[in-house]
Amino acid sequence: MTAHFNHTIIASTDAAEMAEFYRDLLEADEAPSWGPFTNVQIGGGILLQFAAPPIEFPPQHYAYLVDDELFDRAYATITERGIAHWADPQRARPGEINHEHDGRGVYLLDPSGHYLELITRPYL
Repeated sequence: MTAHFNHTIIASTDAAEMAEFYRDLLEADEAPSWGPFTNVQIGGGILLQFAAPPIEFPPQHYAYLVDDELFDRAYATITERGIAHWADPQRARPGEINHEHDGRGVYLLDPSGHYLELITRPYL
């Protein structure tokens, strides 16, 4: 069997807030939660598990491939809520999106300070 990505734990300052943010932005589905995890599910059955780590954590980068319609809805949420965003990972182009790889992309921070990237076309 080829390996398939199944789940990841995302360090969170507030797991419930993070789950709500991802449900709204990515239109993620509710998922059963247990133990220290507050869970949501995205496409392909991938589980995002939010939990407070026992130590300080550095920001991570999470990129999500979305279709054009979800990108439009997510970008509307970003702009309506006044969420800071950039067209580039260096954050040199604030308030913009990019049109790289024959698609669109945007970078933003989630409530725990992780770098999110939404793209409409894969890099490869």
